[in-house]
Amino acid sequence: MPNILPLLLALSPALSPTTCRQLHRIVVALLAMTGRITQLGLSRWSDKGGSYRSIQRFFHTRIDWTEVQWLFFQLFVYDPDAVYLLAGDESPIGKAGKQTYGLDRFFSSVLDKVIAGLGFFSLALIDVKKRQAYSLSTEQILRTPEEKEIARQRKLKKKPKAQKPAPKRGRGRPAGSKNKNKAQPTLSAELLRIQAQTQKVLLRLKQKLSVAYFVLDGHFGHPFAAAMVRQLGLHIISKMQHNVALFLLPTREQKARQSRRKYGDRLDFAHLPEELRVSSTTQDGYRIEVYQTICLHRHFADPINVVILLRTDLATQRVGHVVLFSSDLTLEAERLIDYYALRFQIEFTFRDAKQYFGLEDFMGIRETSVANAVGLSFFMVNLSRYLLAPLRTLYPGAGVTDLKSYYRARHYVSEMLKFVPEKAGLISCTDLIEHVCRRGLIHPKPKSEPHLERAA
Repeated sequence: MPNILPLLLALSPALSPTTCRQLHRIVVALLAMTGRITQLGLSRWSDKGGSYRSIQRFFHTRIDWTEVQWLFFQLFVYDPDAVYLLAGDESPIGKAGKQTYGLDRFFSSVLDKVIAGLGFFSLALIDVKKRQAYSLSTEQILRTPEEKEIARQRKLKKKPKAQKPAPKRGRGRPAGSKNKNKAQPTLSAELLRIQAQTQKVLLRLKQKLSVAYFVLDGHFGHPFAAAMVRQLGLHIISKMQHNVALFLLPTREQKARQSRRKYGDRLDFAHLPEELRVSSTTQDGYRIEVYQTICLHRHFADPINVVILLRTDLATQRVGHVVLFSSDLTLEAERLIDYYALRFQIEFTFRDAKQYFGLEDFMGIRETSVANAVGLSFFMVNLSRYLLAPLRTLYPGAGVTDLKSYYRARHYVSEMLKFVPEKAGLISCTDLIEHVCRRGLIHPKPKSEPHLERAA
């Protein structure tokens, strides 16, 4: 296993020497400790120099975690031959109390309801070859009073279900309406925040690599998000609603009848044309058909590349479909599907940060303390994935639980050796660590070693 201190010393351009030493003690404690990740817990698992006051000083030090993450990525992760995607997603964290900086109400998709807590938007690079996401930037979502008022007014305007719908207006364009530039729409405050955050990240990426695609979930499958991404110089890959109104390009016959016609026939997802089908496979009692075409949408400025996945249950004949799209008209259907599937890798960074590295456990309430707790959690996710590579040469299939078990065993062994007399003979620390580590491993070695069997 690589020594952690030299890894962190390589980040000295982004961290002061004192902060780097404090971070080393905290990282070692994070990898070894059990239970909730709090400042007091970190001080209990830290070696000499990691007192409670030192931990507090670290969390109250301003750190540019985006610079730290980018520097770590360049030194230990970057592969010049790899293809990278930029992915973004939002994650809420439930918090009690009233004093935490940025406390608001956010929708939790896991709980399927609005919760009180903090919200963060994270940007990550996804390695297509390794199929892993590496967090780069995480910023807290702070809604302005104007945004809250707009959301409140929108909620008040919602009509009750029992009320009869208003009569539809007549055909034709309403009097006094003006043309709108679809390529430069008025972006919401949420999209402006994401755009500003992404611009900062892209300025750093241009120094090392180029990214062509920005992958977002179905929440951003609308023309405003697509326009925001195109303004950044990237192509969007996202998912649309299942009942979206898409139109085919007009045929020659339609153009001959109406020369100024812009839209062709509306795409019917229940009766898709056979000439649009790209592939059809049958697996586990389901038939999956892939269709691809160039479509128009009334609110998109340009044509979009649409891929439709049609899934049929052969036993019941029930049919479901998913609509993916991209602003890159040359992207093949197979690659578009694969790139959108890779978006879920950013969810694993949220899972690991919450489950193993204290993203939901921190007790800080001030702005700097909250930012450091969140930045540290995502930095630990990237670091753990780097440390897992050598560990998997010994324990194939090892995960974060196995990694923490290894460092916990090393912590126990180092504490035990403090009570061994100096003249106790030669003791192999490596054998002791591996022997203790075996008690908590989920993925043991495929073949037992003789010296470990004798020790057992």
